[in-house]
Amino acid sequence: MLQLDSLDIKLLAALQSEGPHSAIDLSKHLGMSASQIGRRRQRLEQEGFIDRSVFRLSPKALGLDVQAFIQIQTESQTRATHQSILELVNRQPQVVAAWTLTGEDDYIFRVFCSGLPDLNALIQNVLLPHKGIGRVQSQIVMGEMKDDTALPLDHLT
Repeated sequence: MLQLDSLDIKLLAALQSEGPHSAIDLSKHLGMSASQIGRRRQRLEQEGFIDRSVFRLSPKALGLDVQAFIQIQTESQTRATHQSILELVNRQPQVVAAWTLTGEDDYIFRVFCSGLPDLNALIQNVLLPHKGIGRVQSQIVMGEMKDDTALPLDHLT
């Protein structure tokens, strides 16, 4: 595994912050040449420190007014059930993230829907009828207190 130096950590912090991410902008911000930035960024990508680069879209601007978390409890915890739910969730564009859990529930999905009827249709017409799903519980997000994708880096210094 690559040993990160202070410039690597500063570059990672800058890349996951909001703002311009061109090599020229980063070079001005970090005091390195654009070619150094490019080489370091490529090395960090190859070593797996940078997973992917994406633009974050505004759910509100796209008419996705309802965000919810849906907890799933399966009827049985078999490999076939897990594979079936994995395939199901990957076919649903409303599901933007899904995790397996310990505890009472087996899965939790983060979903964005255009409204309550869309959320209800997802639950009633897709999730509840699915073989292997025993219980579905949803929580609608009333307000967002923090929405950040930046990972903590202070433990690396």
